[in-house]
Amino acid sequence: MAQFSRTWWGQRFIAALEKIMDSGRLGRGRSYARGGKVKSFEIQDGVISAKVRGSVNPYFGVYKEPLYTTTIEFKSISAANWSAAIAYVASKASLISRLMLNEIPDNIDDAFAKLDLHLLPYRKDDFKTKCSCPDWSNPCKHIAGVYFLIAAQLDEDPFLLFELRGLSRDALQKELARSPLGQALSAEMTLEKTAPKPDPSYFTKPAVQTSVAVASLKDFWQGAKRLPQTIEVASQASVPAILVKKQGDFPPFWDKESSFIETMEELYKRIGTKNAPLF
Repeated sequence: MAQFSRTWWGQRFIAALEKIMDSGRLGRGRSYARGGKVKSFEIQDGVISAKVRGSVNPYFGVYKEPLYTTTIEFKSISAANWSAAIAYVASKASLISRLMLNEIPDNIDDAFAKLDLHLLPYRKDDFKTKCSCPDWSNPCKHIAGVYFLIAAQLDEDPFLLFELRGLSRDALQKELARSPLGQALSAEMTLEKTAPKPDPSYFTKPAVQTSVAVASLKDFWQGAKRLPQTIEVASQASVPAILVKKQGDFPPFWDKESSFIETMEELYKRIGTKNAPLF
């Protein structure tokens, strides 16, 4: 499983398939995906199309390697059910904040289950499959091989789960941004993205000021105004470490197997512990 998915959502996608499908078929599909048998793979309008190389079997009169066409279409969630799901997700700060930061919460399917909906495969009729091979079983090993490539694709784009169920990433985040929690989070994210204003010069231009006569050295060093006796404590951000979390758990530049966010949390913890005597 690890060779095809390193994220929890990709691994959970395969685990969901293993609950409702024959493990032997999925095992052969894993070998097909690992062996590079899938020659082409594309997703368009929620339909997955692939060209999969078959096996040469003289016993059945197959002397030349065949190429089979495979399609997988997931069952879409209705517009009414999507509205109910989005309303529920938008009411939970822990869910909406992760989704608007391009992350998938690990309890997202539990949230859908409360509405008797499922984002991950739950039963066999959640998708329609078709393969041009002569195998009568469903899934055949060619379809099963494509399932593992879908799991690998989920590593790169976890929002593919929503698209396969009939809702694009843009439509999802647009609807979430309309909610009260989404508006508050969008305001903070927009504030963080404010571009710096360009300066025509690299150096600060000196300004001519008239000198003020100082009555005594004491007035010069102490000044006319007293320093504040208390310092206001800065308020905590509603979304901590927002700059780090914007990159997602596996950003494009992160090629390691470990979680990017967990690595950054450990790094900041070490720095804070090491520099604690300075504060």
